[in-house]
Amino acid sequence: MPQIRETSRLKDLWNEEHAKKMAANQLAMLRYRSNLLGADLRITNFGGGNTSSKIELPDPFTGKNVRVLAVKGSGGDLGSITEAGFALLYLDRLEALKGLYRGEPFEDEMVGYYPLAAFGENRVAASIDTPLHAFLPFPHVDHLHPDWAIALAASANGKNKLDEFNRLFGHSIVWVPWQRPGFDLALLIEKAVRENPGTDGIILGGHGLFTWGMTQRECYLNSIHIIDQMGEFIERHQAKKGARFGGPDGAPVQDRQGIVAQILPTLRGALSSTRRVIAHYSDDPDALTFAGAKWARDLARLGTSCPDHFLRTRVCPMFLSWDANKETVATLKSRIQDQVNEYRAAYKQYYESFATPDSPKLRDSNPSVVIIPGLGLFGFGKNKKEARITTEFFINAIHVMAGANALEEGKAPSPLPQARTAEQSKQFTEFHNYVALPRSEAFRIEYWALEEAKLQRMPVEAEFSRKIFLVVGGANGIGRETALLLAKKGAHVVVADFDLEGVKEVAAEAGRLGSPESAAHTAVDLGSSQSLLEATKFTILQFGGIDGIVNTAAVYPVAGAEGELSDALWAKTFLVNVTGNYWLARETAWVFADQNLPAAMVLASSANAVVPKKGSEAYDTSKTALNHLIRELAIKLSPLVRVNGIAPATVVAGSTMFPRDRVIQSLEKYKIAFSETESTGELRSKLADFYAQRTLTRLRILPQDCASAIVWLAGEASAKTTGHVIPVDGGLPEAFLR
Repeated sequence: MPQIRETSRLKDLWNEEHAKKMAANQLAMLRYRSNLLGADLRITNFGGGNTSSKIELPDPFTGKNVRVLAVKGSGGDLGSITEAGFALLYLDRLEALKGLYRGEPFEDEMVGYYPLAAFGENRVAASIDTPLHAFLPFPHVDHLHPDWAIALAASANGKNKLDEFNRLFGHSIVWVPWQRPGFDLALLIEKAVRENPGTDGIILGGHGLFTWGMTQRECYLNSIHIIDQMGEFIERHQAKKGARFGGPDGAPVQDRQGIVAQILPTLRGALSSTRRVIAHYSDDPDALTFAGAKWARDLARLGTSCPDHFLRTRVCPMFLSWDANKETVATLKSRIQDQVNEYRAAYKQYYESFATPDSPKLRDSNPSVVIIPGLGLFGFGKNKKEARITTEFFINAIHVMAGANALEEGKAPSPLPQARTAEQSKQFTEFHNYVALPRSEAFRIEYWALEEAKLQRMPVEAEFSRKIFLVVGGANGIGRETALLLAKKGAHVVVADFDLEGVKEVAAEAGRLGSPESAAHTAVDLGSSQSLLEATKFTILQFGGIDGIVNTAAVYPVAGAEGELSDALWAKTFLVNVTGNYWLARETAWVFADQNLPAAMVLASSANAVVPKKGSEAYDTSKTALNHLIRELAIKLSPLVRVNGIAPATVVAGSTMFPRDRVIQSLEKYKIAFSETESTGELRSKLADFYAQRTLTRLRILPQDCASAIVWLAGEASAKTTGHVIPVDGGLPEAFLR
């Protein structure tokens, strides 16, 4: 093994004191090593790579120690994997599979044997990379996808450059041509190690890196040192090359965020032809440099090389033509649908060119990555996390392309080293030294029966997954409960309110119920159309669009000592309770139109709208106006947007409309006995009980009751209901429809 030296790019995260505490537990040590490797995206991507250890465990049948392979389970992530995430298999049974192997055309059938080789009670699904780890004669093995290593692996002169790297850094890493991951590749790398004694690593053409060690610590150090040195090697070449990707073809747009907020609903709607998608936008330096470069379109057309990249980013991204210096945003928006249609047609042709009768059905012909010059990179997925990871994967691919371009020296060799034969070399495509997977190989991975089986094992999506809601008034009461219920049902939620501290807390709670990345918060003033527009843009930039609007915010004015409202307070009541809802609809209507996806709006009215009372004229009549506004908006925004409302009876619990002073005032008004020493919660409980007795059901109206009604109106179960206000009042005869 090469002598260990300090790293200059990667940090050695190993804590010897921490490692000593788990030294007796090799599975815990494997988990520790894996987590450290997965902590840096330059080492491996989310969900990518595999780690393994060959350990001894007592056989549950005989009690004698047997050799067991512990390897990351299918679909696991190195950065977050626990000990329960590793598949455990008898090594001797995996070795025995060599005698059953019928050759490459039949290698998929070997996967069916892995569950039969499971050790003890372990039922973690073994990945297709299992034999790659099992057949290497080393106790601890890492298979990683660092950008610098894949840049070598995806270079037309990669084998020659690997020889140069070995000479410079004192390594003996072996090159193995491209082969789809699986049993045949496992035999190839086993042979490569056997035929090259003393080798300290393997580069898989177009794929990734294998390293190993005799101990957990040695394996970890070998991995980070080799990757670090490859980084140094690539960066030396990049320094000589100067500008990346052929140099800039245009400058980044200054007001990128503003333009992105304008175009994302159109883009999201166009890409949601099969199922809705959630967006993630990146304008980091790498994304901007690539998007605005001369070679960007040609490189994007080739797509990614590493299988782990490809499974996220599809066969290739969509490059959306736009010249920010000469063309308007309106031109860009008008161009989106046509270019998406072209991409779909090309993707369908790609599928039909390689599909066989037993291939999985075409899943989705929409791109998952979109590149726009001057703006950057957009990733799309079933949720925010997947959209972000997809974006990160393509940024990794950008790094790979940049590295391969930097290694370019003269004419590309023929045949290409990624190919096993001269004939196969003709299927690979090369551009400025970057080599992409043949389309046929890309299809074999994307529509692999084993990948399809992995997708089929995914849990059923929640009711509101893939949908985005802006909840105004979400800091407390009904709004809070609505945001939490939507999050629990899988929605992406932006919690908005005048109370910024309150929405911050609710968004955090919503993130715990759903996913931390699916909840966000922002301040909003319902009495300001500009504030509502900013909240709309914020939601778009967070998730890509809006599928539902909920507003539960309102003001309940309290008269002064003389029993009359001031003109200003009367005006504010109508500004917030009526005009604010109109503005909310106006500032979001364009989003719904651009997306062209069915959407819903639910506004909170009140039983007071139809029950006249003394002393609450401003509030009651504002809610009456809101009832009619709901009907008007339902007509105006149809057929795309359904607009409904709820009309609760008095909700005391959790409502900002019932501070202690108002509760006491109401208790005195209704002659309900109380003590000043009682807590606000106790006083509210007494008042709520009083209101409940006026209803037919004798039940308190809780924020959760109203939230359930709102969520029903916002969902598909009420898809044929619009223009209505649903009472949630426990049966209040005075509020019966007239």
